[in-house]
Amino acid sequence: MNVIYLSPDFPPNFIEFVRGLANRGINVLGIAQDNYDNLPENLKESLADYYRVDNLEDYDQVYRAAAWFCHKWGKIAKVESNNEYWMMLEAKLREDFNIPGDKIQDTMNLQKKSEMKKLFRSVGAPVADGVIVADRKTLDDFIKKHGYPVFAKPDRGVGAAGGFKISNEDDVANFWLKKPDCDYFVEEFVEGDLTTFDGLVNKDGEIEFTSSLCAFNSAFDLVANNDDLSFYINRNIPADQEEIGRKCVKAFALKARFFHLEFLRKKDGSLIVMEMNCRAPGGYTVDLMNYANDVNIFQEWANMVSGNHFQEKFERKYYSAHISRKEGKNYLHDNDEIFASFGDKIASYQILPPIFADVMGNEAFLVRAPELEQIKEMVSFIQKKA
Repeated sequence: MNVIYLSPDFPPNFIEFVRGLANRGINVLGIAQDNYDNLPENLKESLADYYRVDNLEDYDQVYRAAAWFCHKWGKIAKVESNNEYWMMLEAKLREDFNIPGDKIQDTMNLQKKSEMKKLFRSVGAPVADGVIVADRKTLDDFIKKHGYPVFAKPDRGVGAAGGFKISNEDDVANFWLKKPDCDYFVEEFVEGDLTTFDGLVNKDGEIEFTSSLCAFNSAFDLVANNDDLSFYINRNIPADQEEIGRKCVKAFALKARFFHLEFLRKKDGSLIVMEMNCRAPGGYTVDLMNYANDVNIFQEWANMVSGNHFQEKFERKYYSAHISRKEGKNYLHDNDEIFASFGDKIASYQILPPIFADVMGNEAFLVRAPELEQIKEMVSFIQKKA
């Protein structure tokens, strides 16, 4: 089997997806911008071939790379990246080279908040009211109906990028002044704690692995308030969350891929479905899944891509958490103190790529413990300011 993998070197932990494919005997054909000699050795060992382009955003270059692989290796079975940013690039290659998987229109529907909302409603999932901001009147009418605040975000977008919390007339003016030239989707602003229903479906669309993360803060607040990110993988998925999540996953008709379904848990305990991301959860979430369950989700994804099932038994033995810190802040405890206090619970320590710093911080402690109170203790200790 030949698989084209886009950006196999970034983010760095996603190299494990490539290694998982290679472990299955799959020919992984990488396309990225870095010189081959600069690639990590464990990635080089896992690539059957590599084509460097000057810019992954330049479709003509990527097209020529894929054409070369088709000429040299023959039929391409899949195009992958596990990265929401490159999903449309994947789709264009599938369409132009007749490769199985989601094509351009499929991917547009999977990424548009407005289309997600229709699918959620079709299975009775609770959602906040929302509408495409066609013009100033549409936004004004929506605010008149629902009142302040409302939240506007790109109809197709990644994470909290480009989001606007609109709480008054000045915010409305600022929105029209600064919003990028793309379709925006406005929703009622819902107060609640972010939680997710994540997992993997096999080639028949059946869910074979589930997980759930809970956030201590929102992506929007992390940027707006320069907060420190912390979230954890839950040992127990609430029954209502799983029931709604399974209905939504079925509605999206996914095959051999990840799902990352975001909810808000309101103060009264009820849930609101926010959006579905049909790719691996970002950052080090997959690593946290591994630490929580003592499995290798990178490899299990590769197993499903190659037509097999989830092979390892899993049980949620631990809570696992991402606890970040940012440069320029005066923290009470240095790294030596942190390792001295919690070394047996720190599964990994990471210096994050600068591009992630605004949301995910500059350094992260990936920890695990059997009790949630132990996780909260580590969050408090690691992020405490002097």
